[in-house]
Amino acid sequence: MAATGLLALRTLPGPSWVRGSGPSVLSRLRDAAVVRPGFLSTAEEETLSRELEPELRRRRYEYDHWDAAIHGFRETEKSRWSEASRAILQRVQAAAFGPGQTLLSSVHVLDLEARGYIKPHVDSIKFCGATIAGLSLLSPSVMRLVHTQDPGEWLELLLEPGSLYILRGSARYDFSHEILRDEESFFGERRIPRGRRISVICRSLPEGMGPGESGQLPPAC
Repeated sequence: MAATGLLALRTLPGPSWVRGSGPSVLSRLRDAAVVRPGFLSTAEEETLSRELEPELRRRRYEYDHWDAAIHGFRETEKSRWSEASRAILQRVQAAAFGPGQTLLSSVHVLDLEARGYIKPHVDSIKFCGATIAGLSLLSPSVMRLVHTQDPGEWLELLLEPGSLYILRGSARYDFSHEILRDEESFFGERRIPRGRRISVICRSLPEGMGPGESGQLPPAC
């Protein structure tokens, strides 16, 4: 994939944290698969990490997810936040979700150990709606999106600590997404060493679900 992706980046001017199989897919998903590096300040990243750490520490890493999508993880849903963290999440809502979208009341927190990874999957429409937005903490990682009907169409997102990623529309429904394991963690020819990674994921409400409802934890990234 490396040569094609690098060619695509040169052909279609764009940020260095997104690469793809060609100009067409990069153009088509320009607004559907978005990375905003530096969305969090160092202080904001530390605020979220400090708040999440005590709860995560009480859980053990798991290696058998209910649908086999995640390996080496611990997770929780969180609806009560400090004032400082709520302000951060409100910024995520303003940046990623439209005025007509309602968010699930609980935020999904996923902690991947250094050897952990997330296999290719498309989040079920039972668990989240048209938009998924995630903050990446602690470690850089690479998210790969592959078209479910045409594996030759792909996109890769470089998720640095403090970045925000947004998947909506076609990127949400027509492409699987995964977080690459450490030994496969390259962005083009650039090695991206994986450490422990925490993602804080906001999701729009699934169609037909009431605002106060929350289903089983989804295998989101």
